[in-house]
Amino acid sequence: MNGRLFFWSLTSALAGFLFGFDTVVISGAEKTIQSLWGLSPSLHGIAMASALYGTVVGSLIGGWPVDRFGRKATLLWIGVLYFVGAVGSALATNVSLFIIARVIGGLGIGISTVAAPLYISEIAPPKHRGRLAGMFQFNIVFGILVAFVSNALLAGVGENAWRWMLGVAAFPSLLYALLCFGIPESPRWLLAKKGDREAGLKVLRRIEPEASNAEIEAEANEIAAASSEKASSGRFWTARLRKPILLAILIAFFNQLSGINAILYFAPRIFELTGLGAKAALLQSIGIGVTNLVFTFVGLWLIDRLGRRTLLYIGSFGYIASLGLVAWAFFTEHYTIVPVCIFAFIAAHAIGQGAVIWVFISEIFPNRHRAEGQSLGSFTHWIFAALLTTFFPKMVSAFPPGYVFSFFAGMMVLQLIWVKMFVPETKGVPLEQIQKQLGIE
Repeated sequence: MNGRLFFWSLTSALAGFLFGFDTVVISGAEKTIQSLWGLSPSLHGIAMASALYGTVVGSLIGGWPVDRFGRKATLLWIGVLYFVGAVGSALATNVSLFIIARVIGGLGIGISTVAAPLYISEIAPPKHRGRLAGMFQFNIVFGILVAFVSNALLAGVGENAWRWMLGVAAFPSLLYALLCFGIPESPRWLLAKKGDREAGLKVLRRIEPEASNAEIEAEANEIAAASSEKASSGRFWTARLRKPILLAILIAFFNQLSGINAILYFAPRIFELTGLGAKAALLQSIGIGVTNLVFTFVGLWLIDRLGRRTLLYIGSFGYIASLGLVAWAFFTEHYTIVPVCIFAFIAAHAIGQGAVIWVFISEIFPNRHRAEGQSLGSFTHWIFAALLTTFFPKMVSAFPPGYVFSFFAGMMVLQLIWVKMFVPETKGVPLEQIQKQLGIE
């Protein structure tokens, strides 16, 4: 693999590291913040969820700067948003300033889920695209683990420990923004959006230095042709784009209806329902983070070997088996198997949906509508993440846990049917050929 290409992809994927870090780092500061400013439960909830509100908005609007100003400029400004959010939340003197800073950081998260996978998919050759674009998900998981470690290391630095926990993210944010100066613009944006053929050819030659001039010219012609076809022109919400639109919505929908965010966010609570003590439950939840990281790496190793569709199959069967066993354990009070089944669930997610979602959404839309499509998939993902995180505690209070996990298992049966009947394989297929494969002509 071209070393420069790997570095450019890794730089873009580091937005995912900041995403994972920023999402979880608040867990080490939330109790101190509530007592420091005397927050009521409702205001405390708003303050803790403020980044998520910014994320939803960022994912909704993220397609606009990506198309208007370019992939590179957007990635750079994501780093600026992360930096401002980290410094602002660390220096906040009241809850209002804290909420504003967290919303700013959340905007960066939301836009990053649009811009980073999209950029990588557009610079990566087909045979490496899954692995390179999947690094975004790997960095999210890695960022989550680093946030837990960072919080543990900073917990004893004094009464302002919480400020250091939140502010330390400014250092990787600044480094990421500086690294973005060194990446090239996407050749597909240059050719399809800016109409700068010379600049597009220059980037293509840097991506594929071993290719001949004739091959580079042919690739540029194919990109330009696919971008000027009637399928790529006009409005986004058309019958012509119904297949990729439905695929993006449904992969994001099923991602969250597996219960993944509920289990990640409320793991200690779930383990305590089985009779584990609070300390043991917390240790088990750290095991979830390690399992997630290890099997995300496995998913990245497999995605360009077995393909996206195959990984979704593996993940679906793993989901159904693990969630079904958790439901059975709660119904029959065989609680000892719950931790193992939860770890199996996390492994199934990391290899399946976790590895595939951002890659797949970035592949299925034509060049001129890729940013809008990525924004749609990202927005769907975050809306259902917010809803699930909001209602899961009420679900386990209103219904026996066995029914809740049975519901998640049932949704994964539907996902399996959907994958079998509707999901195309995009492994090793050039982006412009995927466009034709989906009938966008």
